[in-house]
Amino acid sequence: MNWITRERPKIDRIACPWLIRNFIDPQAQFFYVPFDTVIEKAEELDATPFDVLGVELTHKNGFCTFDALMEKYKLDDPALQIMAPIIRGADTDQHGLASQASGLWAIAAGMAYNIKDDQELLKAGMVIYDALYTWAKHLQNVRHTESPVEQLLVDVYQKYLKKGNGAKIPVWAKELKTIIQDQIDTNLALSLTGISTELNINPAYVSREFSKYFDNLSFGEYIRKLRIEKAITFMETSEYALSEIAYLTGFSDQSHFTRIFKLETGLTPSEFKKNRNKK
Repeated sequence: MNWITRERPKIDRIACPWLIRNFIDPQAQFFYVPFDTVIEKAEELDATPFDVLGVELTHKNGFCTFDALMEKYKLDDPALQIMAPIIRGADTDQHGLASQASGLWAIAAGMAYNIKDDQELLKAGMVIYDALYTWAKHLQNVRHTESPVEQLLVDVYQKYLKKGNGAKIPVWAKELKTIIQDQIDTNLALSLTGISTELNINPAYVSREFSKYFDNLSFGEYIRKLRIEKAITFMETSEYALSEIAYLTGFSDQSHFTRIFKLETGLTPSEFKKNRNKK
C-alpha cells in the first residue's frame, strides 16, 4: 500500500511511517512530495495521504497524526501509549507533555538539518523510533548513571518507604539517617528531587514522609542542618578560613553560608568562632 505526505519531514512524518510499517502495513511504501501536490499525487499513486490539511489522518484538537493512526487502527500497545505524548509533545512544541519530548525534537531537528534526502531521512528515523519503542517497552526504569550512594538510597527507599510507618521509627528512617550522615562529606549534591526521580515518586510525597522521622525537617532543611554541624566541627578542629569552610560544606558562597549559619545558630560564623575562642 502507498502512503503519501508533505516533503521535508521532521517528527510526525517520520514517526507515522515507522508506526505504519511496524503495526499497520508492513509492506508500506512512502512518498514525500511538495505540500500543494499531496492530494493530486495521492490520486495518481493510489496512496493514502497523511499529516496534511483536510485529510482523515492529520492533526486534530491538539493531537498529532501519530495519535490519529493509533485511534483509527485501535493500537493499544502500552509502549505506543508511552511514545504518543513524547511524539506529540515534540511535534507540537508542547515539551511539557513528556520529559523526553525536547530531546526527541533536538534529535529530529538535527537529523533534518544534516540529511537533505527525505528517503534517507526516513531510513535514519526508523532507527530512532525503533530505539524509542525499545526504551518504552523495556528500559523506562533503567538509569544511565547511578552513584553507589544514589543506588544505596534507592535500595533503602524501595525496600522500606512504600511500607508506610507505625508509631515507632521505622528501620528505613534509621538507615537513611546513617547513610546521609556517612555521605554528607562527599556527596553534597544529594537532593530530594534527584532521589524522587530515581524512585519515580512524587517529591512532595517523599518530603512528607521524610519529615515525619527527621525532626519535622524537610530533606533540604535536614541537609542544611548537617552542613552547619559539620561547619562547626571545622571551626573547632581546624585552621580553615570561613570561606574555605563554606566551600567544604557545600555552600555556593560565604554570604549564603553566613545567612544559613545565623538562621541555625543565631550567630554569624565570625561571632560563633569568636565566642568559641574566648572559652
